[in-house]
Amino acid sequence: MGASETLYDVLVIGAGPTGLACAIDAQRAGFSVVIVDKGCLCNSLFHYPANMTFFTTPELLEIGNMPFSSPNQKPTRNEALEYYRKVADHYQLNVLQYHTVDSVSGADGDFAVHTTDRFGRKRTLRARKLIVSTGYYDLPNYLGIPGEELSKVRHYYDEAHPYSGLKVLVIGGKNSAAIAALDLWRHGAHVTLVHRGETLHRHIKYWIKPDIENRILKGEVTAYLGSTVESIHEDTVTVLTQQGRVELDNDFVFALTGYHPDFGFIERLGVKLDEDNDRCPVCDPATHESNVAGIYLAGVIVAGERTNEIFIENGRFHGKLIADSLRSKLFRYST
Repeated sequence: MGASETLYDVLVIGAGPTGLACAIDAQRAGFSVVIVDKGCLCNSLFHYPANMTFFTTPELLEIGNMPFSSPNQKPTRNEALEYYRKVADHYQLNVLQYHTVDSVSGADGDFAVHTTDRFGRKRTLRARKLIVSTGYYDLPNYLGIPGEELSKVRHYYDEAHPYSGLKVLVIGGKNSAAIAALDLWRHGAHVTLVHRGETLHRHIKYWIKPDIENRILKGEVTAYLGSTVESIHEDTVTVLTQQGRVELDNDFVFALTGYHPDFGFIERLGVKLDEDNDRCPVCDPATHESNVAGIYLAGVIVAGERTNEIFIENGRFHGKLIADSLRSKLFRYST
């Protein structure tokens, strides 16, 4: 290690709410911390729909013992982004934004994290311990059908205005699909919903489910349940329904079929996945240390493919468990 290089006690990969919470807990425990993220602060949250409202109350999104004040019972995406910016500023967190982690070398006590910034410049950061909190929202579950690569296909929903007056197909039957379909319909789009299940998913939030069901019942949103999209074309979409193949006129497609963690990156770190348990990474539930000494896991990646089990509300507490482990191991290491 060169004389000018800094050996951080902890490096956190991922600057989402859970990654920030982990950094705060480690910093408050007395450790030097740096955070790296391939996007902006709370990058996944930033890419949520512009007018999104959380399903939870403000206090359940709090980190770092800082109150989240909101005039609304359920805060908005913009309020949450402002809150997490203020938390990061308050704790003077060292966040390197727009730095993609290419690889990790070294071992417990001296990891080397190799990154590339948005201009292609390489950098290596060194740390005694790593916390991986990379979430899952960056990797959509692709359909693998012809035409999915067309520019009219979106795997993320942003806002309704650009699609007003157009024929829009929404694929999916969970919260994101239902919310997008409703928002598009309310802003003047001609919406068709396609879902492979015979009914919409039972986990759709209780105040959203009757809304989308009523829109379908009244014919305001056309729905093909028990159906799949066979192919996507420039001006049409082919749907396999229970009554046979249907060709629909179409301008845009939102394939909102879920997302998954970057399992490849996790495995390249040497972390084992339990293939018999929804690809959950091997992780000590008491400390969140993985099978690789010195590498800790936090947030939704702990749940593998069960991405509906861990949210900000419970992932924010992983940092305390990790900090408790770091106190003994790092202090012991330095003596």
